[in-house]
Amino acid sequence: MRPLIVLMVALGLVACGGGGASTTTATISAVATLYPATFDYTSVDPTAPANYAAPALPAHYDATLLATSNQTVANILSDKGATLGRVLFNDRRLSFNDSKSCASCHVQANGFADTAQFSSGFAGGLTTAHAMRLGNVAFYQGASMFWDKRAASVEAQSTQPIQNAVEMGFDSATHGGFAALITKMQALPYYPELFAWVFGDSTITEARVQSVLAQYERSIISSSSKWDRAYAVVYSANGSVNSNQNFARSLAGTNIPVVDRFTASEDNGRALFIQGPVNGGKGCGGCHQPPTFALNANSKSNGLDAGETIIFKSPSLKNVGLTGRFMHDGRFSTLAQVLNHYATGIRAGAALDSRLPAGGLAIAIGLTSTEQADIVAFLATLTDSTLLTDTRFTDPFKK
Repeated sequence: MRPLIVLMVALGLVACGGGGASTTTATISAVATLYPATFDYTSVDPTAPANYAAPALPAHYDATLLATSNQTVANILSDKGATLGRVLFNDRRLSFNDSKSCASCHVQANGFADTAQFSSGFAGGLTTAHAMRLGNVAFYQGASMFWDKRAASVEAQSTQPIQNAVEMGFDSATHGGFAALITKMQALPYYPELFAWVFGDSTITEARVQSVLAQYERSIISSSSKWDRAYAVVYSANGSVNSNQNFARSLAGTNIPVVDRFTASEDNGRALFIQGPVNGGKGCGGCHQPPTFALNANSKSNGLDAGETIIFKSPSLKNVGLTGRFMHDGRFSTLAQVLNHYATGIRAGAALDSRLPAGGLAIAIGLTSTEQADIVAFLATLTDSTLLTDTRFTDPFKK
């Protein structure tokens, strides 16, 4: 969302040419008059919402790919909706004691994840699962959310942490559930203003909160990593955005600008990751699909524990190098440990993906220490520094 201070600076520069001072005053005055509480508490400017619905994306985020978004016709992403979602996502007042927000655990600078194995809740208790990355959540076509897929959609997922007894504290057993939160929100003057701005009236409901939080989460698109910039040079629309021929192209050639050109290690890691075993690769891209690196909906579990029956999902691998912890329980602290699991640690169980041989890839496919290091180097190219500082996703609160 455009900070008002930026707006003031921009208009102040116009003032040097004459007549700008009154425009600046009028603009700020209009926002403060129409949305006084929003102006008082946040940097949000409802008169000029940021562009969430139609962001500039590289060519490989084309219409075919965008059509795979898990948004529904009942909840189409809009600038207004995502703006309100941003406010809700960053508001610590949505926790029982005003101490935690969604952003407390899903930190933008960390790829919308937590570097700790388990996150600290509103009263100091720890969660039982690692806070997953949110970038490209829109492109998980399986729809079901959380590591264990217990929520049927992004919408259904969005308010569960608020009502969790450990996370944000508005559980029905002790703190009145979502009804108590609505009462609290109605007393916060900026929410009636913003709900009326988005929905046409100031009524606050859980369904409306879910709607805009989901819009905001789906707007967190990662498309500016080193891999994206390099791949954009060799991409060609050939009728199949998931063409193996497209994704198998080297990104170490002189046609790639030097700043984005892959090293030999990164490029070998790219080939190992994306290409299937019959082509000399390890087939990682079969589950973690480029260009979004979101999980294939048909993927099953990766054999962390023997006899596993729960089918876990994973988030997109964009910004995976920033997470600090990996897997649903955060048991690994480095990507090297993750790759070693695939090389030697896969265990048999009912939930195991059939593409993963139980007993260790070192036996079935082979994954040398050099290959592991190269894949880790490739995964580092998925870091999207632009997303980490995008002002559309920063904390908008002044107080």
